[in-house]
Amino acid sequence: MADMDGEDEQQARDFAEEGRKLFAGHCDFIWAASKIDGLPPMGPPEIAFGGRSNVGKSSLLNALTNRKALARISHTPGRTQQLNFFALGAEPPNERMRLIDMPGYGYAAVSKSKIASWTELMRGYLRGRATLKRVYVLVDGRHGLKDVDEEMFKLLDSSAVSYQVILTKRDEVKKSEVDARIAQVLEGLAKHPAAHPEVIFTSSQTGEGVPELRASIASLLAQMGL
Repeated sequence: MADMDGEDEQQARDFAEEGRKLFAGHCDFIWAASKIDGLPPMGPPEIAFGGRSNVGKSSLLNALTNRKALARISHTPGRTQQLNFFALGAEPPNERMRLIDMPGYGYAAVSKSKIASWTELMRGYLRGRATLKRVYVLVDGRHGLKDVDEEMFKLLDSSAVSYQVILTKRDEVKKSEVDARIAQVLEGLAKHPAAHPEVIFTSSQTGEGVPELRASIASLLAQMGL
């Protein structure tokens, strides 16, 4: 058992280093799509980031890629209205993978027609994109799971897309509440067949959890032989 634990620790260190190197390289915006027929041609593996409006997606993407303004940060919920594609690892067409910033969901002040348009775009992307390998669903760590998150999980389950929850804003959560928040999310995920059974708690402000997220993505690439 001790030897296996040592192997696991070494593997974790290897993925941490691979993740660091992966996100230290090239990363640039390459495409935006507001309609399903406007998606770019399929190419390398894609990793998408979704979550409620104002959950901190843009901030986390910037922290993940060591950029200050890769993804546009807005304090206005509902600002991201399209799928934004970023090439990672090299310039197209030789990029190692793509990161996708998805429109935020659950913002009530947006018109019904706009919500319907975003929903159609996300459904079409999730169900018809063979290169999509995982969706990281960001959940506000201060509040935990909400009904709109459950709706997103059901959509991902029905689309047969692997997904993993990433909690955000750890710096705004009391240390004494961190374990309970993670446990609550894991309990909620237990009934969802496509959910990855691990939660990462992050902070874009302090960098907590960001190396673990990079390692998770590096591990996923390794599982695909990439």
